[in-house]
Amino acid sequence: MEQPKKKGFFKGLIDKISGVPSSPDISLESAQEPQAEMQNTLRREPPEVKIVAPVVVEPVPPAKPGFFERLKLGLQKTKDGLIGRIDTLVLGKKEIDADTLEELEEILITSDVGVKTTVELIRRLEQRLGRNELKDGEALKSALKEEILQRLTAHHSVLDIDNRQPFVLLVIGVNGVGKTTTIGKLASRFTASGKKVLLAAADTFRAAASEQLVVWGERSGVDVIRHKEGADPSAVVFDACKAAVARNIDILIVDTAGRMHTKVNLMEEMKKIRRVIDREIPGAPHETLLVVDAATGQNAISQTRLFKEAAGVTGIALTKLDGTAKGGIVVAVSHEFALPVRYIGVGETIEDLRDFSPQEFTDALFQA
Repeated sequence: MEQPKKKGFFKGLIDKISGVPSSPDISLESAQEPQAEMQNTLRREPPEVKIVAPVVVEPVPPAKPGFFERLKLGLQKTKDGLIGRIDTLVLGKKEIDADTLEELEEILITSDVGVKTTVELIRRLEQRLGRNELKDGEALKSALKEEILQRLTAHHSVLDIDNRQPFVLLVIGVNGVGKTTTIGKLASRFTASGKKVLLAAADTFRAAASEQLVVWGERSGVDVIRHKEGADPSAVVFDACKAAVARNIDILIVDTAGRMHTKVNLMEEMKKIRRVIDREIPGAPHETLLVVDAATGQNAISQTRLFKEAAGVTGIALTKLDGTAKGGIVVAVSHEFALPVRYIGVGETIEDLRDFSPQEFTDALFQA
């Protein structure tokens, strides 16, 4: 039989007084168990925490505006200066009268639509007014849009580069109009459409002109025929024509020195270049493209007049329309000289040089 454990004197006395036996002695081992369990718990490996990288949602870039939207933006200054002033003119008018047309005439002239074209437009609007067709401001704007579109369409045609090989495009204009840049953009467009293009750096007077053309050629994968600075431009053109024929090139674009239309000797040099081209490629150049800075306004008209007389201009490229309120010059140049506007530039990128569309132009100009 198991012997009861002995109790001390004081413990026994307490048991007798209270009538409740005291708790048995707690061994040292049993006292240490909770502490050991706690230590074991502390020593356990912490649960593995997986760090999940946050999901980064790339912002969707805004859709690039189409050319019509870019055209509207590019013509905003012209629109504000022309259509905005017309809106102010007719605001609150209950009827259109002769005084209204007289004020409209001033707006058109100061917007560089040109005196000759403006006089003709006002005369046509007067006839419509006599037939009671211009009852309010919206009718006046609609009639003006129709008349402008009619004049732009009358001489419009898209450049046909497929009817000759090599097709020779001679590019002329005064300094600073964006001539070389326009050539580079055209080279890129033609190359992208599958054409074999060759450039001729016949601007041998302006420092680094040929280097600038070479940079554009490298961007487009197009070769450039050039001589050293100060060389005879006609010699460059001669070599370029020979190369174009030998290489079976589709389009030869000739860059020429920027020349003021008032410099007789430079205009004579232009005639020499044309003679060399015609001798090597009969019937060429097939297009003589005059590049005009739209921001020059009425000066563009005098440039076009003299270049057409001296160099046989057959088409116009109007650049920098996005930076000017003088976009009315498009109407003046085309109508007064019966020349097609082939290209317009409304920005810096290659996409911003586009074939001119009379309908798109007038829609962008008049559309709210």
